[in-house]
This record gives sequence, C-alpha cells and structure tokens, in this order.
Amino acid sequence: HLLGALRLSGARQRLMDREREELTATPSETDAPRYAAEITDDLLRLLFVCCDEEIPPDSRLVLALKTLCGFSTQEIAFRLFITEANVHKRLSRARDQLRYIAPELESPPLETMKTRLPSVRNVLYLLFNEGYLSAQPDKAIRRDLCEEAIRLGTLLASHKAGADPETFALLALMNLHGARLDARTDGVGGLQLLEDQDRSLWDQSRIRTGLEWLKESASGDAFFRYHAEAAIAAEHCMAPTFAQTRWEKIVGLYGILDRIAPSPLHVLNQAVAMAEWKGAEAGLELLNGVEPPSWLTGFHLWDAVSGELYRRTGRIEEACHHLELALSSAPTEAERRLLGRRLASVPFLGL
Repeated sequence: HLLGALRLSGARQRLMDREREELTATPSETDAPRYAAEITDDLLRLLFVCCDEEIPPDSRLVLALKTLCGFSTQEIAFRLFITEANVHKRLSRARDQLRYIAPELESPPLETMKTRLPSVRNVLYLLFNEGYLSAQPDKAIRRDLCEEAIRLGTLLASHKAGADPETFALLALMNLHGARLDARTDGVGGLQLLEDQDRSLWDQSRIRTGLEWLKESASGDAFFRYHAEAAIAAEHCMAPTFAQTRWEKIVGLYGILDRIAPSPLHVLNQAVAMAEWKGAEAGLELLNGVEPPSWLTGFHLWDAVSGELYRRTGRIEEACHHLELALSSAPTEAERRLLGRRLASVPFLGL
C-alpha cells in the first residue's frame, strides 16, 4: 500500500539506501542539480511529496495533516471548517491519486518544489495553529506542534526552494506567537487572554528572532497575508502594556489582510481591535455588518466575541445568548472555563 510507504521509517530506509548507492556510484553532471536541492529532513521532504500538484489542493492539505502531522479527522474538520465526512472524501481522493501517480519519496526537482511551496507553507501554518490553540478537548496548547512547525519553517527558509519573503514572513509570525506561549496559560491548564498575560514571561529572544525574520521578509516587492499577520503579532509583542497597544495600527492591518485574503474571520479579529481602539459599540457595528457564511455556523469564537462586545455595551440579553452559544460549542475544556467566567461576569437579568 502506497500510503504505508509514506511512513517515516520507510522514508529513512530509502534515504539510507540511496546514500549507500551514492557512495558506490560515480556522480554525473545530470545528477548534480537534483542532489544539490535534496532535502535531508524526512518530514519536510515528505510534505513536498504529499503536496504533489496532481492531487487537488484541498485533498493534498488533508493528506499532509492526516498522514504526516498526525491530525485526527475531527481536528482537520475544525481547522478547515468542513465536516468530518468531507475530510474522509478528500483523503480518499488523495489516496486514489497517489496510487495513480506513484510519487517518489525523494526530493522533487527544485522547480517542482517551488510550485508546491504554497501548499507546504499552508500545512506548517495549520500545524502551528493547532499547537497555539488546540482543538483537543483536554489540551489548550500543544507546544510540541508549535516547535515542530517553527523547526520545519526554519529548515524551509534555509533551503533554496523555500527561501523567499513569504516563507520568512510565516516564520516571523510563528516565532512572534510562539514567544507568548508561556504566558497563555494560568499554570493549571486554563487560558489567559492577552490583556491578562504576564508579559515578563514572554520570550524576548524569540521575539527578536521573529522581528529579524519580519525584517528579512521585507526584501521582496510583494505583500502576502503572512506579512500582515506577522506585523499584527509584532504590534502585540512590542507594546509595553495591553493599554499601550497601537490598536489603530492593528485595525488597519486587519483591513489589509482582509483585502489580500478575504475572510469573515479577519473581520472578527478586526472588530476586537476596533473595540479596544474606539469602544465596544464600534466593534459591534463592524461585526454586525458581516453576515457569517454557513461554514461558520456554530463557530464558538464568533459567538464569544459577539457576547463579549454585547456585555461591554450593557446589552445583557444579547450577551448571555451569544456567550451561552459559544460555551455550548467550544471544543476544549480550557475555552469552556474561560467562557464560563465571562458568562458569570454578566450582570443578573432579574427575570
């Protein structure tokens, strides 16, 4: 079975076999360009294999997350805003296509890797996101996934196939968010909101690394979504306090992000920043101007933000309604506890 060959143990064996062949073979000029672009890290190389352009984009993402990153079907469905049945369909299509194309498990040629690079970056982005705010019921944060995404991103940025401004921006984003991991929990598994985090726990070395990558990402002429997201993360990391955050800059960056990659989730985050800048009513006005698409139905963070903004404006009935919806659909115990505290802070209706 071809998917069985995608296991890391099999890849390592092939790598060892090839290395033995290289030691006994006379190198030729035609071999040199390919081996010069070889990726020695098993997982990163197999990510490029899974992102074969012959596999439909939505299926290659599911294949990589499931086969190489170890995501459950439920986690993939949550991250991609699709049903678990849809995950199975996409995975089945990817498997069928793999049987048809029979890909090699060694590094593709350099130009081929460059065409697959956007999909590989997308996998690393989702891998980091699952670590940063996990969909697993009993784990709010999975540091190992964040560290692995940063490790792979660093390797990608050092390889000629991936060393470009968009990769540098993604690496900046992951390092800047990763710098705050120690402050994101309260020591007993509960989540800490940004406004409540102890900033002395932020990893200043990692922040500097993130800012260096962000500076490096400015070397090109194009501005990608990862640039905008990294710039937003940098604003948070450089703010001395929550109150001193340059919220107007963040509102503007979310506007740019939504123009580059339109999504109601960007508007959701922009509404949060707008509420900090100009007040909860302004945030609500922005949020209520968007009709959430059907794929966002039941997404707990949409109701959580709506409920919080209604709470701040004193609209108690609406606040309770949205916070209760968010509480019922939150995927993790840590998020349910956080939402429960918010709901408990809403003044009693007296009904």
